[in-house]
Amino acid sequence: MGALPRRRAVSLSGMDVLFLSPAYPPEMLQFTRGLAEVGARVLGVGDTPVGALPGHLKRNLADYLQVPAMGDPDDVFRRILAWLGGRRPARIEANWEPMTVLAARLREALGVPGMSVDTVVGFRDKPLMRARVEAAGLRVPRSARVRTASEARTAAMAIGFPLVLKPVAGAGSADTWRVDDMLQLEAALHATSHVAESSLEEFITGEELTYETLCVDGVPVYESVCRYEPSALVARKNAWISPIIQSYRSVDDPSVRAGVALGRDVLRALGMGTGFTHMEWFRLPNGEAVFGEIACRPPGANMVDLMNYSDDGDLFREWARVVCHRDFRGPRVRPWSAAIVFKRAEGQGRIRRIDGMDAFRGAFGRHLAREDLLPVGAPRRDWHQTFLSDGNVVVRHPDMGETLRMARLFAQSVRMYAG
Repeated sequence: MGALPRRRAVSLSGMDVLFLSPAYPPEMLQFTRGLAEVGARVLGVGDTPVGALPGHLKRNLADYLQVPAMGDPDDVFRRILAWLGGRRPARIEANWEPMTVLAARLREALGVPGMSVDTVVGFRDKPLMRARVEAAGLRVPRSARVRTASEARTAAMAIGFPLVLKPVAGAGSADTWRVDDMLQLEAALHATSHVAESSLEEFITGEELTYETLCVDGVPVYESVCRYEPSALVARKNAWISPIIQSYRSVDDPSVRAGVALGRDVLRALGMGTGFTHMEWFRLPNGEAVFGEIACRPPGANMVDLMNYSDDGDLFREWARVVCHRDFRGPRVRPWSAAIVFKRAEGQGRIRRIDGMDAFRGAFGRHLAREDLLPVGAPRRDWHQTFLSDGNVVVRHPDMGETLRMARLFAQSVRMYAG
């Protein structure tokens, strides 16, 4: 398969970092940049043809192995070992969730420091994750691992409705369904018949929030909290909604302290090592924090960008500094509450017009940190397949209430039409 010509890379650290899937998803290009900027020689492995790699990505790669399919981890594992030919990278990293276990397998095979397969599986396998978190005495939704429709029906009767059905190793709310009765369960089972193993969970009624960290040996050196409006599950099932994700200015905000404390306990319970984490949790009306799920990788849905706009920082580079040098030099005080609002066009086909954007820009231009809507003439994206939908904007303000007001106004007043 294709490979970049071997070249001598200028490096401040002399450190080889094997990075899985540097070209996909798109934000992985920024993490690759971060690695290069902190002095690493980046050895990329992906299934994107060499000729299709963007020029700026090629400049950040010291070497690249093209494999037939990243979705075949056993084949990729063998090809990487053969390609390295005795080379032993100092780090082996993956920030795309389907690659995290493969990265751990490679670390174990080559004796490279980092989280073990068992630890990473604890962040990937939802029933195992919850069992370990619950064993630490933390509040988790009741759940069961189900492989057949019969097992799902039995578990539903034991746990009680309402429930959530989701893949054991899923990410991003894909193939996730709320079910309120046995009839809806049967429909959800039919819709997810291609999923080999699922988790059936107690549905938690509460506000859905996140807790992100950069950790060194499981100790957070950076923390962030964001909130979803509405919940990710509701946003995934209703085309008319313009989902909002908003950052809190401080993890010391009294309204999120319980969730932050829960998150720190979860990191200890699961044996987090060094790198990014993304946790979802629920705040009940009485203020109690309930664990949802966690992954040992960055959040999706442009949330790293959102945190960068909140911090005036560069977490792509700071992640790289953390994994390479166990050091964090990003901002310690967050000057903004930022919100990203995703917009879905009405109709099908190509974008025909965008109404309300000029007026919104005129009123709030100095608070508009990013405007990234599909242009007129561009084909619509499939909102079922990507949370990014047909574009987004980021607004920010020092006052969280004002940020939320602007985000809601954009969601209500700006409309995109396709046809």
